Amino acid sequence: MHKTFLPAVLLLISVVASHGLAQTLPEPAVEGLRYYYPPEKVEPREIEADICVYGGTSGGVVAAIQARRMGKSAVLLSFGKHVGGLTTGGLSHTDGGGADVCGGIAREFYNQIGQSHFKPSDAEDVYKKMLAEAGVEVHYLAHLDKVTKQGTQITSISMENGLVVKAKQFIDATYEGDLLARAGVSYAVGREANNVYDETYDGIRQPGTGGHNFPKAIDPYVKPGDPSSGLLPRIVADGGVPGEGDKAIQAYCFRMRLVKGEDRLPFPKPNVYDTQQYEVLARLFESGADPRMGWSIDTNNHHLFNGAYFIDFVGGNTDWPEGDWKTREQIYQDHANYQIGVMYYLTHSPRIPSEWREKFAAFGLPTDEYRDTSGWTHELYIREGRRMLSDYVMTQENCQGYEVPEDSIGLASYNMDSHHCQMVAVDGAIRNEGNVEIRVSPYPIAYRAITPKSSECTNLLVPVALSSSHIAFGSIRMEPVFMILGQSAATAASQAIDDKVNVQNVQYDQLAKRLLEDGQIIQYKGASGVPVSLAKLKGIGVDDRDAKLTGEWEESNHIRPFVGRGYRHDKNEAKGECTATFTTKLKPGEYEVRLAYSANGNRASNLPVTIKYVGGEQKVIVNQREKPSVDEIFVSLGNFRFDKQGEVVVSNEGTNGHVIIDAVVFVPVE
Repeated sequence: MHKTFLPAVLLLISVVASHGLAQTLPEPAVEGLRYYYPPEKVEPREIEADICVYGGTSGGVVAAIQARRMGKSAVLLSFGKHVGGLTTGGLSHTDGGGADVCGGIAREFYNQIGQSHFKPSDAEDVYKKMLAEAGVEVHYLAHLDKVTKQGTQITSISMENGLVVKAKQFIDATYEGDLLARAGVSYAVGREANNVYDETYDGIRQPGTGGHNFPKAIDPYVKPGDPSSGLLPRIVADGGVPGEGDKAIQAYCFRMRLVKGEDRLPFPKPNVYDTQQYEVLARLFESGADPRMGWSIDTNNHHLFNGAYFIDFVGGNTDWPEGDWKTREQIYQDHANYQIGVMYYLTHSPRIPSEWREKFAAFGLPTDEYRDTSGWTHELYIREGRRMLSDYVMTQENCQGYEVPEDSIGLASYNMDSHHCQMVAVDGAIRNEGNVEIRVSPYPIAYRAITPKSSECTNLLVPVALSSSHIAFGSIRMEPVFMILGQSAATAASQAIDDKVNVQNVQYDQLAKRLLEDGQIIQYKGASGVPVSLAKLKGIGVDDRDAKLTGEWEESNHIRPFVGRGYRHDKNEAKGECTATFTTKLKPGEYEVRLAYSANGNRASNLPVTIKYVGGEQKVIVNQREKPSVDEIFVSLGNFRFDKQGEVVVSNEGTNGHVIIDAVVFVPVE
């Protein structure tokens, strides 16, 4: 249904305002490349649908398709000129999303294009074909202007170009959570302090730890060795206190498509070319560090200098999540100018050794992709934006299998992953901060994590900017997962319409039944090696998190099973400098002492463990290469009598491999 409702005077004001905004926007980095295209005119019109999906991401596309398959009318609103998000705007392969964890419409899509070496334009063609076959009404250049609510129900959303969509249910499928924010739904931006959700990987990290660090000390000052000259661009003097929270988010970049051969476009010089932005790159080459070039058709940040400094515009995206369209356009162009400039600098600057300039110049941009944007992808990789805060927040506990929700609507399987958030000057050298890469086994995502608090909105679902901590979102944020959650969201929205209930009150049993019928995978069938809960163990346990540590121990959860969230190891370094003391209060009596560890061939076969008991001390040698004999996770150290305290000390003195500390349990001897 369409009808005009704006008076002519308001229409004229809107047109004049949009033209004025267009004149204040920054110039594109290269011809045709924009994030935001202000409306050239305002055409007041109204559409009604059962389900309105705002956000043309891969999750939004799949949600709209599923809505139609559920027999509902659906409208898909895309902010830009394309649909598919990063899947059609940079990727040529997907991380995660194998057939054992990803089914449904996502599997249909990948069965058509494959999950590696696909062309972005081919991916978009498949999406458009699927949308057309489903009968989805698609609108492009739909820029959200206003949300109208009655109580906790969204009644309509308005676009800058005059389009108003009324619907029974709404789905926010944007990377940034733009609709949920306008609808008054709670959200978070940035990194929580570790103590907010009792996590270990969420907050500010120690600069220089994690992966993708500088291979050599690189001076951070404009004039090397002179702090008074100031810091180079985007480098900060104070990175904050490790473990605390901040507003920083992991860096963005463009996943550019690089090609070789004569049929390529040379890297252009961007509209704004600031060579100081590339001073760090020049100093890296001059340091003699190995560039470790790994360019391919789909090049990422770690494909030069192992990600120490390349295409991620670290620190340049802090204002993106909550920025208005003009602010984001400026940030978008800053990213584009920087990254296009990186490629131009590497192929033209005399400070880059000639042999490397020649290697870089062998690559270029495609002539058969992104023709409207000079061969450069239109899609900025928004790795993280707003994150909804609902009654259930996905956290590290979920990623590591310690907390398992009963209302699964799909699986995530990628690492807990964060690119750098900051570059910090430490003792006269640049240190990257924020990188995290911790493996996980496939785990379920709760339906409650895509539903807002019922007091805030009752007809909105959020499958992309879902309720999660920074580090959990770093694992969930994969395109296949957004597609999975988009399908599940549309299924739930349809059932809410049929049952005339709020989205928070959808019957989960019915939802799960329909998801399974439609090919979704909501429970992992593989061998996951589920972590062992300390609280459920017989006896009195002390986790490695509660042990008194000396020396440097590194956290891991690579090899399962383990107790709690993971274990620590000594990196097979600093022998004789690392100890872990497990202490707990006990009732006087005899206890069997058990040591937990995950066995592997790289472990120490001569680990010294000292038990301090009533009779004195006893040293036991443990072979951590052998599989533990008690429940496949514990080895018995023997029975000992204790008074009011039990104490076990693990040391890496003289050990011949990685030393693992996980947990110690004191089991009463009856």
